[in-house]
Amino acid sequence: MDGNRQLGEFLRSRRARLRPEDIGLLSQRRRRTPGLRREEVAQLAGISVEWYVKLEQGRAVSPSAATIAALGEALRLDKIEQTHLLALAESAGRKPFAIEVVPETIIHVVASLPQPAYVTGQRWDILAWNDAAAELFTDFERIPAEDRNILLYVLADPAGRRLFGASWAQEARRMVSLFRVAHDLWAGDPAFATLVETLGARCPEFGVWWTSHDIGAPVSGTKTLHHPVRGELRFDFATFQANDDPALKLAIYAQAAGFG
Repeated sequence: MDGNRQLGEFLRSRRARLRPEDIGLLSQRRRRTPGLRREEVAQLAGISVEWYVKLEQGRAVSPSAATIAALGEALRLDKIEQTHLLALAESAGRKPFAIEVVPETIIHVVASLPQPAYVTGQRWDILAWNDAAAELFTDFERIPAEDRNILLYVLADPAGRRLFGASWAQEARRMVSLFRVAHDLWAGDPAFATLVETLGARCPEFGVWWTSHDIGAPVSGTKTLHHPVRGELRFDFATFQANDDPALKLAIYAQAAGFG
């Protein structure tokens, strides 16, 4: 696994978005590239330039929690970004990814729910779903197992694009920012690399969103969908982690009041 490389890429992306004036520096001359210089970040974080360069280059180093905290402050990271940076620093040495197995009890519970519901894993593979989800989204059984992934459905399946209508781009980019968090912890793993390659080949917009390296945090909310038979529908949605395996995430859609 190359978690250190992802750590370096994340540091570079955040350094590039800061301007000297953001940290109270007066730019004496025009800069060739946007953002702060490495030595400026190192000084702000109270570490040596050599050490910071090693971190950005993804070399085999293990920064302490104190160093990560100092870098987060120097780069003006928000809480979500700071958590992600710490997770990246701790992610090196993961075992190869293996698709999760959903316990029979969870499969039964999901199947019994009247609301659309499905279970995904860390790679966002669709692992279990109920009849209501199949009716709302698509019959996931028709999708080959290797493509049974909620990202591929929303970003690359024409049915997914039509379902979200005018809000598709906003929803798709939000999902990419959430997936980026999981991907960076598994960077270099063939299963994740294959998914990113497939998304890039099938979704023209994906490359730009992916390069921006945005990260997000899951939140509940409301989605407006455009069903081919039932017309416009509005759902409140939320996701939950399974006690059996925190890698499993249950998504539930409850129809909002006034929409049938």
